[in-house]
Amino acid sequence: MPEDLFIHEYKRLKLERAMVVIGFPSVGLVSSIAANFIVKQMKLEKVAAIISNEFPPYSIVHEGVIIPPMRIHAGQRICDEKGEKCEHLVVITSEFMPDPNLLRPLVDLIIDWSRKNDVNTILTLEGMNMGENPEQKEILAVATGERCKNMLSTYGLKEFNEGMVSGLSGVMLSEGDRLNQDVICLLGPARVDYPDARGAARLLEQVAKMLPEIKLDPEPLFKEAETVEKEIRSNLEKMKPPSRKSDESVLYG
Repeated sequence: MPEDLFIHEYKRLKLERAMVVIGFPSVGLVSSIAANFIVKQMKLEKVAAIISNEFPPYSIVHEGVIIPPMRIHAGQRICDEKGEKCEHLVVITSEFMPDPNLLRPLVDLIIDWSRKNDVNTILTLEGMNMGENPEQKEILAVATGERCKNMLSTYGLKEFNEGMVSGLSGVMLSEGDRLNQDVICLLGPARVDYPDARGAARLLEQVAKMLPEIKLDPEPLFKEAETVEKEIRSNLEKMKPPSRKSDESVLYG
């Protein structure tokens, strides 16, 4: 573990049976959009920051409040009999994807912190390039351990059986399997050319099935998605280069 990679807690946490949701930048930014939406809707409190000298040198300021670029939010919830049994929800989100050489120590740090704070399950959200099939909307999932695999069946998730999961989610799955930590990764189809609010909303719908007691409502994202996409499409059109000869490549289609 790099000496300069650590978690700074703004307050001492006392979590019980918590679930951690992780949303780092991915395809279409769907995981980041979804994670930040959960934080906002649930009014989760900023409780910690993940710090490293290797992270980009900036801070975020929102409404006069300083927000670390990689942070941990948490809040207590009242669970019911329909969803996963846990008393706290933790969301870890970042405005950037760390360098590949930092992913494994970062994952190990998160797993170690989770074990010290009575975390039952880590749920990572990941974007998946929908490629040439823009109508693909099915959420896929992959899990470590029998308990989490049973959860996939419980919530009617189609298991991702062949392929590769990259980035932080990929490392979290491999380290979770190695360290006997329960991890689930939800893979949501997304467009690669702009922030995909609709893809994020589909991820949130699945999170709401797993954690219905938090009353997560992705409908505002669905309503916002069309406006967001129209604005981005318009901006892309304005950025198109002059017409090229037929044998030259086209930057935007």
